[in-house]
Amino acid sequence: MSASPKLSVCIPAYNRAAVLPALLDSILAQDFDDYEILICEDRSREREQIRAVAERYALSCPGRIRYVENEKNLGYDANIRNLVAWALGEYCVFMGNDDLMCPGALAKVASAVTRFSDVGVVLRSYAAFDGTPDNIVQTFRYFEQERYFPPGPATIATIYRRSVVIPGMTLHRETALRWADDRFDGVLLYQLYLVANILVERGAVFLPDIIVLYRNGGIPEFGNSEAERGKFVPTEHTPESSLHFMQGMLDIARHVENARGVAIFRPILRDIGNYAYPILAIQAGKSFGVFMRYAWELARMGLGRSALFWAYWLAIVLLGTSRIERLILFVKARLGHTPALGGIYRGDSS
Repeated sequence: MSASPKLSVCIPAYNRAAVLPALLDSILAQDFDDYEILICEDRSREREQIRAVAERYALSCPGRIRYVENEKNLGYDANIRNLVAWALGEYCVFMGNDDLMCPGALAKVASAVTRFSDVGVVLRSYAAFDGTPDNIVQTFRYFEQERYFPPGPATIATIYRRSVVIPGMTLHRETALRWADDRFDGVLLYQLYLVANILVERGAVFLPDIIVLYRNGGIPEFGNSEAERGKFVPTEHTPESSLHFMQGMLDIARHVENARGVAIFRPILRDIGNYAYPILAIQAGKSFGVFMRYAWELARMGLGRSALFWAYWLAIVLLGTSRIERLILFVKARLGHTPALGGIYRGDSS
């Protein structure tokens, strides 16, 4: 590994110490050498266990792993910002501390940012699993083949919503550093603020190969830091926290549009509305009255301008989520990728 590696694998660590070794094993098994692993622990109740895991692996792999601890619990957004500041690599590859990296992942990311010039963001494909990694329940592949997206508002509108899930998301570190800002701390979407700003001036690449595995069923840990308190409730997905999350996504888009002079808010709003099923489904288990109020508040944010938003709402009310999800899985399996809805910009095939 060089003093300034090509890639920094950045892990925001908060509890879940028991599954951290599996993640580290999956990274250390990569067939690529020009990378570092950076773990930033955010003052969780499992700090000592996480520290012990990090120190054990650092001893067995000298020079490969760096471990830092925040003096206080900063929350998700500030911890991501800290990782970017501490990283040494040209690119930061983020991994949730309970997720897994697929064989060959780092080599594929490094190849993409080398073959294309001025890459700012790598949009990866990933799969979700329940229990064990061999129990894949859904894949998330947005296009059928590798694609390059030049900088600009059309690219931002496509990449923005598809960068919410953190594992495998890759950002150009120096550009991310230039746009460091704490104004959106507490929305759990700092990566979207960075993605939007980076893509004003640099391009993006989509990789069709599954790069990482996302572990379903994790207990949400948000709401403990000062920035998150009162907005999120640890261990729960409340309607209020979901609404705060969505409002944050829209507020970031509006801010970047105004600050950078790029017309992205309306296309992003339209894209979110066209793919609003999971946003609605996360609260579908609540009472009918609560779910109705939740859906209405989302509609008032602007998501209701999409006809598909109301189609998802009606389908949930009439059919329930289990039937809809089986249909979604069937369609994605037949196509081999997520359907393109609403005329989204698809970049250039390579």
